Amino acid sequence: MENVKQKRLMKNPLNEPIAKLAQKYGGENPKELERFLRFAVVGVLGAVIDLGILILLQATILPPNNALGEPLKANIGMATTIAFLSAVVSNFIWTTIWVYPDSGTHSKKKQLVQFTVLSIIGWMGRTIWVSETSYWIGSLVMPILLPIINFFDPSYLSNANMEVQALAEGRFGSITSQMIAMVIVMFWNFFANRHWTYNDVD
Repeated sequence: MENVKQKRLMKNPLNEPIAKLAQKYGGENPKELERFLRFAVVGVLGAVIDLGILILLQATILPPNNALGEPLKANIGMATTIAFLSAVVSNFIWTTIWVYPDSGTHSKKKQLVQFTVLSIIGWMGRTIWVSETSYWIGSLVMPILLPIINFFDPSYLSNANMEVQALAEGRFGSITSQMIAMVIVMFWNFFANRHWTYNDVD
């Protein structure tokens, strides 16, 4: 069984550079740093899925503002939730087969429940944060981002009315707010799962 797991790990081109980094900077416990680095890679993949779905939903069926530019917190919450759940499924699969392939004493159903519970706790905090901070963060980042965007696309928002500007501000704010939350939730998920979901691993 161990050989099968090792073969699975050897197929991933990131294994060797991650192992070298962990050996160099992992101190007395390089294996734990190696797990964290793998978890971080899984988190990046989850973030791409998460942000990609969020952007897609906000650009199509769940805009963050209505036609008058007023905030639609329910839409932000729903879009964030759908994006988050998609990332959770991806993260659980990759965490189980790549970060903790040596975890075998717990049933996968139990681990999925534990992983999901911890992810929901992270999701609750993240959703509240994103819903409550999107617009003021948007008002902070828009003056910084707009000149950069206008450098590449001078017509972007040049003749836009207040409603269109508010819509753009809401989108940039929710994406920025979500990126901040993702970093915090990544640390929460790693340490909480390490000590509960995958506590059978040495």
